[in-house]
Amino acid sequence: MRKTNVLNTQLSRAISEIGHAQWLTISDAGFPIKNNQRRIDLAIVRELPLFIDVLKAVCSEMDVHTIYLAEEIKIANPAQLSAIEALIEPNVNIVWVPHHELTLMNQDDNNIATVRTGEVTPYSNVILESHVNFTDEVLASN
Repeated sequence: MRKTNVLNTQLSRAISEIGHAQWLTISDAGFPIKNNQRRIDLAIVRELPLFIDVLKAVCSEMDVHTIYLAEEIKIANPAQLSAIEALIEPNVNIVWVPHHELTLMNQDDNNIATVRTGEVTPYSNVILESHVNFTDEVLASN
């Protein structure tokens, strides 16, 4: 059994496969996902799992350079925005885009997967752009 946080095999695979500057989307239950994209559907019932819990788990395993958020979250869901800002590392860039643009980015080939949560609060969607980290200690093989 894995020692890391993410146990879902599809989500774990997506994090392992992501390359530098590629995107991984975490969405609420209503975010439009094209049928031909890789969908990782974690939603069970309303509010399970919550968006912020999935984001926390992903961020614990993924080196994130930039996040893309809908401008509308500032007014429509400031509590979720505060939770996101508290979770991300201080060196992570935030790029604000209109919600419509976020949905188009989600459909782009650069987006390797979309993780659907059970979140039902408005604009609880984020696109995570992967960073590359060659400076951390390399694990020694035994």
